[in-house]
Amino acid sequence: MNLNDIDWRADIERAAQRLAAHRGAYLRETPLWKLSPDAFGLPTELAASGVEVWLKLEHLQIAGSFKARGMMNRLLANDIPAAGVVVASGGNAGIATAAAARALGVRCEVFLPGVSPEAKRARLRALGAEVTVVGEAYADALAACLARQRESGALLTHAYDQPEVVAGAGTLGREIEAQGGLPDSVLVSVGGGGLIGGLAAWFGTRSRVVALEPERAPTLFRAREAGAPVDVEVGGVAADSLGAKRIGEHAWAITQREVRDALLLSDDAIRAAQVWLWKEMKLAVEPAAALPLAALQTGAYVPRAGEKVCLIVCGANVDPATLA
Repeated sequence: MNLNDIDWRADIERAAQRLAAHRGAYLRETPLWKLSPDAFGLPTELAASGVEVWLKLEHLQIAGSFKARGMMNRLLANDIPAAGVVVASGGNAGIATAAAARALGVRCEVFLPGVSPEAKRARLRALGAEVTVVGEAYADALAACLARQRESGALLTHAYDQPEVVAGAGTLGREIEAQGGLPDSVLVSVGGGGLIGGLAAWFGTRSRVVALEPERAPTLFRAREAGAPVDVEVGGVAADSLGAKRIGEHAWAITQREVRDALLLSDDAIRAAQVWLWKEMKLAVEPAAALPLAALQTGAYVPRAGEKVCLIVCGANVDPATLA
């Protein structure tokens, strides 16, 4: 398949139709807040220039992250064998897959790396998933997951690099536009690229989609330097959710066409934004969800006068004790 020939807008519309039947019990329409920059302690000149900051509170999904959209779409779009589904994940994709599997009454196996926090492991077990912890990095869990899939014949759900997963994530962009109109820019965290792939596929060049990555997990940034996806070393505060070692092929193809900006942020800036969201707005989110605010707080991204900038608050599977 030529990845550039996929009609992503049509796939996203089909995903939205599939997911509509599961609103409420599994999937939520998450809130969109529109606030002045001074609500975030940002420079007063931004408010004076008419900048508006939108927060898409996707961390309020029942499964705790945007992954709920792509994982359920993957399951609904395929026949599920008796062996059920299997996924490798830093945590969020596994939780979303397990929740979708429980909603559909099918078996679920999840392979996690050692870097995954206990809060995510406990959530998976509570959802009835069979959990196996392998190695330290996501790549280790993925290798074990692929071996298990070959052995069992279960449906493989990839954390970020399958068309149904990317299209499911794209329904988030469709929902933002339906709720609030078209933002001028969308700031989004990148790990393997499923979320930015889906958002960029929906918005295209109608909005400026900005890729944000930790300095210690720069999959898209390094791919752009190399001219193709490459393996990178990953670590840091967001490694459990942004710990893919290589940008996904679908995200790479989409972002090459639709995404101009790829920015890096330090762990200190990410952590500061995460703590700020908790202390000042009472939003308990994981580090990956804090990158968009960190980009504004550090000046890595500076909105233009009158710009409507949407921050994707992507996940909340975090131990609240870490926010103190």
